[in-house]
Formats: sequence, structure tokens, C-alpha cells
Amino acid sequence: MRLIENPRREDWLALMKRPTQTVDDIEVIVNQIFEDVQKNGDEAIAKYTSKFDSVNLDSNLVSNHEIEKASESVADELKDAIILAKSNIERFHAAQKTEKVQLSIMEGVECWQEKRPIQKVGLYIPGGTAPLFSTVLMLAVPAQLAGCKDIVLCTPPNKEGEIANEILYAAQLCGVTKIIKVGGIQAIAGLTFGTESIPQVYKIFGPGNQYVTVAKQLATKYGVAIDMPAGPSELLVMADESANAVYVASDLLSQAEHGSDSQVILVTTSKSFAENVSEEVQTQLAKLPRKEMATDAINNSKSIVVNNFETALDLIDEYGPEHFIVTTKNDDYFVENIGNSGSVFIGNYTPESAGDYASGTNHTLPTNGFSKAYSGVNLDSFQKSMTFQKISKKGIQNIGNAIELMAEAEGLQAHKNAVTLRLKDLKS
Repeated sequence: MRLIENPRREDWLALMKRPTQTVDDIEVIVNQIFEDVQKNGDEAIAKYTSKFDSVNLDSNLVSNHEIEKASESVADELKDAIILAKSNIERFHAAQKTEKVQLSIMEGVECWQEKRPIQKVGLYIPGGTAPLFSTVLMLAVPAQLAGCKDIVLCTPPNKEGEIANEILYAAQLCGVTKIIKVGGIQAIAGLTFGTESIPQVYKIFGPGNQYVTVAKQLATKYGVAIDMPAGPSELLVMADESANAVYVASDLLSQAEHGSDSQVILVTTSKSFAENVSEEVQTQLAKLPRKEMATDAINNSKSIVVNNFETALDLIDEYGPEHFIVTTKNDDYFVENIGNSGSVFIGNYTPESAGDYASGTNHTLPTNGFSKAYSGVNLDSFQKSMTFQKISKKGIQNIGNAIELMAEAEGLQAHKNAVTLRLKDLKS
């Protein structure tokens, strides 16, 4: 990890730039595939599955037999772990339910707000170098709790045309209604337009590589909502000399092994601690099965030494990390004042891995600095807030004149007339 001491504020932006390709490099490819899928449906889907996943499928759909077979193949011990994680995620997200908000604004004017589920949702589960069955739990559990009617899951097949057993087991456990063997840009395009085998959905969820991220953003141009622009994983750790260098190194590597384009950053007030962490990273890195991939990410990552907590907080807020671990002699300072982060992990015994799997919070989080404006996935992500109002004769008399005056001032005569006609009838 590259060590940087007390960088100037004007250099922060360049210093913490994410190791990602520009959108321009990707947009041309994404647009071409979207146009093809929109025009040719499953024929185009099959072409890109063959091209990118090196497999030709008789059917995109996962059968009940495949799900049953996969469920039988998952070890009982792992099933217990998945069930424990599901239970914790379910409890935390169920607690996010809110009651109807109803108010008598004034005499004769009643307004209320209710949550209603998004009826059709698409869940994208990356396959790639590590099939993320944990993401199935993070997306399908709140979708089911919210009451979504159609929960469609897309994930890329392997070269044998199969989906990881764990993904299929988690999907059936969480009430997914349809599982489709399609990944990448073509999966997002299929969910956007609908094909013979892929239902069109109203909102798409889930992380992915930069191509999937751009594809999701393009989907919004066709009237499909997305959870957030969730790209390559990232972690920032704030630690001082009171922290455990072994633990911090393990946390940095836990994100680095996601992929070569992942980014991990250590911010500290102690140069000697930064050096200790860097040495420990190399020691642990040598023993990792995904050493090569993690090494690429570590080579793009940095240790930044600053003079005080105040500067550290400003730097962290400017970066807006997806995951933020704080382990210092005064964690409360950061917990109380942090403004931009997808999810926060506090203290020596709260590894980021806990949030990835089983503590109960959601691991689908905004990356690339989007935590400055986006929330991570939660129960509300799968719902819409609808407002209602009911006005009586007395109510329209109470607010009618105000509506007339405002509508006339805006030059919208028909708006005014809609009230005036009612008021005249009531007077007569």
C-alpha cells in the first residue's frame, strides 16, 4: 500500500480517485447490447450468453428439479449458516416497517400516506469469480417482506450452464418467483425490456461490475428504476495506534479480494501504525487463495496519514466510502459526525464481513462516492410511498379560495375552475 503523509486538501480528490474506467469506454458496448435485446429478445440474450459466458443453453429458466437438486447438494452446516443469516436480515428489515401516517390537516381535509410494494422487481446476483449467494439474502428477504408480487432473479451460468447450488438454495428459501440463467449487460437489458423468457420489471437491484453498473443507469432511460449505481467494492478504515494492526489488515484484504478494481484505503493519525498494517497486509496476502486479485487491488490502494481526527473526518466525508470501519480511542467522534458512508462498522470486533453476511444490515450499498446522496438497500427500497386525501364540503370551502388565488397567479385557469365550480354549487 502506498503511504501518503498529510496530503494537501486540494489534492484529496485526485488522491482518492477510484480505479474505474470512464463511462465513455463502456457506454458504447452497453447501448449496442440494449438495442439488440430490445429488438431481438431471447435470440440476442442467447448470443451474448454464448459470447460472454461461453455456454449455449436450451433454456434460460432454472427448473424446479434443478432447485431441488441444488438444495440437496448444499451441506447442512452451510444451510444452518444461511438460515441464521436470513433470520438476522429478516429481523432487521422487518423492524423498518412503518405505520400509515394519517392527519386531519384542517376541518374537512384528511391526508394520509401508506407504503405499497413495488409489484415487479429484478434482482441481479453477480457470478464471476465468486457467486454471491449472500446477495440473494440481502435482496430477496426485504423484497418478500415488502410484499413484492414478482421477484425475478438473474445470475450468469457457469460453462456447464449451471448456477451455484448455494444461490439456488438461498433463492428458494427467500421466495424468489423466477430464476434466470443470464448475466451481465444482457440480463439488465432483459429485465428492462422483457423477453420471451425474462419478465420486464419496474425496478432492478443488485451490484455488479462496471458494465452492469452502466447498464443499470441506462435502464433508467427506459423507465425502469434502480436501487443505486453500485459498482466495484470499496472500504475505508479509520484507525489510530490503539487499533489492532492484524485486524485492520484482514479487513482491508477482505475487500481487496473482491476484485482487481476494488479499492481499500487506510486513514490514520499514526505513521508507525500505517507501516505495521502494510507489513501485516503482505504477510496475510501471501496466504490467500485469491492472492493475485487481491494484490492488484492492494497496489491501487493507499495509507493516508493525517495530523488529527478532524482532518480525517473531512477526508472521509469527501471520499464517501461504501464501507467505513472506525477503530480508534474515540470511535464516538466519528460515529456521531460521519455524514457520508453506506454502512459503518465500529470497534475492533466489528469486521466488515459481518455486514456482508449475517449481522442483519444490508450489504448492497452505494459506491463511487454515491453514499453522499444514496442510501443502501433497505425495506423502503422495495416500496413506494403513496399519499391519499379526502376533502369534504366543509373542507373545500376552507381551502378553496386559497387554491383559486394560487392557480390564477400561476395562470392556470382550469385549475381554478375545478374549485370555483364546486364552490358555486355549494353556495347555491
